[in-house]
Amino acid sequence: MSDDRGDALEQVPDGPVPASARGARLLDLVKVQAMLRAPGGCPWDAEQTHASLARHLLEEAHALLEAIEAGDDDALRDELGDVLLQVTFHAQIAADDGRFDIDDVAEGLVRKLIHRHPHVFGGTEVSGADEVLVNWERLKAEGSTGAGRDPVAVDDHIPASLPALARAAKVQRRAASQGFEWRDVDGALASLRDEVDELAEVLARADEAPERLEEELGDVLFAAVAVARKAGVDAESALRRTIRGFASRYARFVELAEARSVDVEAASEAELRALFREARDG
Repeated sequence: MSDDRGDALEQVPDGPVPASARGARLLDLVKVQAMLRAPGGCPWDAEQTHASLARHLLEEAHALLEAIEAGDDDALRDELGDVLLQVTFHAQIAADDGRFDIDDVAEGLVRKLIHRHPHVFGGTEVSGADEVLVNWERLKAEGSTGAGRDPVAVDDHIPASLPALARAAKVQRRAASQGFEWRDVDGALASLRDEVDELAEVLARADEAPERLEEELGDVLFAAVAVARKAGVDAESALRRTIRGFASRYARFVELAEARSVDVEAASEAELRALFREARDG
């Protein structure tokens, strides 16, 4: 990381740590993790690698998302601990190999946060959260681009394994940091309508160009993510919420159908829609 900003760590404020135990429990966690990996510790912990732990990190991240969406503070606290365990575990594996340790991880993160928040630690002014995100992506790109390096592509360093809607939002934020952005939600919404119209045209002649269906549907989804971003909504979270809502309404729909002896497979589309509407509104 370049030093022409000065030592970022010097900007860390003095004073008490704003936590109930002033960070002491975090130090306890690091000590316990080291003991588990040390000779005489836990055989399972000792044999783990970055690769063997990878699936656990993904599972814990999804469990944390569920706790956040459920609004359950007890579950949220527990799941945050499980994710934090993954961080300390990976750092301890690296420390055992003499590559880096948890302090190196934290120091790098502090430097990154200070560098990417010039509106807090520098003289930059921002109009709101949207501009903060755009600046973040711009600074991230600048940090990956330097003498002898090619410009960062709009999808560079954005994990391909991310859910598609989340990845689309990150790609769009990267493009926005380079000036390619709808100026308001109306522009994004107009683009979505255009994409839906194009999809309808392709569907009308699907026999002529079946290969275009996936492309046009992808364009509609990508445009919908743009509308969500401009409206301040996370598309991934919105879709997960809709899926949960659909599952709940569908359960009521099934109950109504059984109670009224409705043969779902034989019912007309109008009958199914009316029954589902009743389940939704009931």
